[in-house]
Amino acid sequence: MSDLQRCEIRPGRLVEWTLHPAAVGAARALPDDVRPPAYVQESHIRTARSVREDGLFVPTWLGIAFDMPGRIELDVLQAALRDWMLRHETLRSGFRWAGDEMRRFTLDAAAVALHREDIGEFADAGTLTRYLQDRFDVTADALTWPNFLFAAVVRQDCTSVYLAFDHSNVDAYSLHRIAGEVHELYAAGLAGKTVDVAPVASYIDFCAGERTDADLIDDTHTVVSRWREFIARCDGKLPNFPVDLGLDPQGPLPTQKFLQEMLTDDTEAAAFEAYCRPYGGSLVGVLAAVALAAREISGLDVYRTVVPFHTRAKSRWADSVGWYVGGAPIEIPIEHARDFDDALRMVRAALRENRPLARMPIARVLRLLGADFRPTSPDLYSIVSYVDSRALPGSDRWQELKAYGLIRVSYGDQVCAWVTRVHEGLQFACRIPDNDIADKNMRLCMELVGERMISVARRSLAVRL
Repeated sequence: MSDLQRCEIRPGRLVEWTLHPAAVGAARALPDDVRPPAYVQESHIRTARSVREDGLFVPTWLGIAFDMPGRIELDVLQAALRDWMLRHETLRSGFRWAGDEMRRFTLDAAAVALHREDIGEFADAGTLTRYLQDRFDVTADALTWPNFLFAAVVRQDCTSVYLAFDHSNVDAYSLHRIAGEVHELYAAGLAGKTVDVAPVASYIDFCAGERTDADLIDDTHTVVSRWREFIARCDGKLPNFPVDLGLDPQGPLPTQKFLQEMLTDDTEAAAFEAYCRPYGGSLVGVLAAVALAAREISGLDVYRTVVPFHTRAKSRWADSVGWYVGGAPIEIPIEHARDFDDALRMVRAALRENRPLARMPIARVLRLLGADFRPTSPDLYSIVSYVDSRALPGSDRWQELKAYGLIRVSYGDQVCAWVTRVHEGLQFACRIPDNDIADKNMRLCMELVGERMISVARRSLAVRL
């Protein structure tokens, strides 16, 4: 995971693809799609509108960057991008307002066409980076449609591809699959072949099913009661990261900065995973290490957080692009942990008890709680996410292809952290409020987490010897 400033952008000739104006015009005349937005989509878009009404433009797009070695055939790449887009119905679906109600519309696959524009040569990497960020901010915006942009920086020996999407259509797991799929489609196109793939299940169908299930519960449901109790113990709000972030409660929404570091190499990551496996695996170990680091920095008694889990409960959703993420509230009485093993046991117990709560959309729960949760920040709460990406097609070439998941860093008062297991080891990336106190404490947190992981890994390796 990275941001545009760290993903090795190099000069070249910029080409962009947007949805063809004829397709955009056809979408305006479409009837409503009866399938409703997912609660997470609706919450995201309403939050964007609320923050915008408060006078602040907060870009929240996600993206992917990767190289395609050799001289590129732009017509073939365009066809590959269109074919990839057609696999995933959510990318041709959007929302419009009818009063205060969000209604979906979905463009037919036959109407989808991409419009290519040659923007021109960029001789300076910094200028190109700023241009791309500005374009993605405007085009991959939650309150517009279409809300994606494809771009390529063309050179004689290599072309770099950049795809940006509003978050309502993608999650981190979706991003991780794109480079491999586009490479496969492009190679097939060059060879004059078609890729034989099974139909990809639609995220829009998932949204409809999830929402139907969520609308069956009321404020007496056990899940709602559990969240109500959790929020009450968080002083009536959802939790931020439990270290001093230098925030002014009365101040404006702060700008953010991005931190990124490799915590371990591959050998250390494998040993850490092996040590944590009896307790549930690396996610348990990551949360235990973070909780202990936060205790050391802040002296906290209980580590409270919302843990993101994917909601791809059935295999049919495995290859589908969408925002398949729910959250489970956990509380770790970390003051009672005598050592790392104690912390692992506590995290394992909390996850076993509370993970099922992630199946119910948080936005639905908050609506049922009846509290005033009018968002003032694009992030409802702080997260520490863990993803193991090694099984994804093409992930062993990510370093060679300069492949990055892209995070837009703009404004926010929360800490959002992503720990990713790649073939080279464990990476920690986060966006945090941009001030000296948050910077100092989050760098210290990363250092403590990394030291804990390496210490555990060395212990595990010593036992095996």
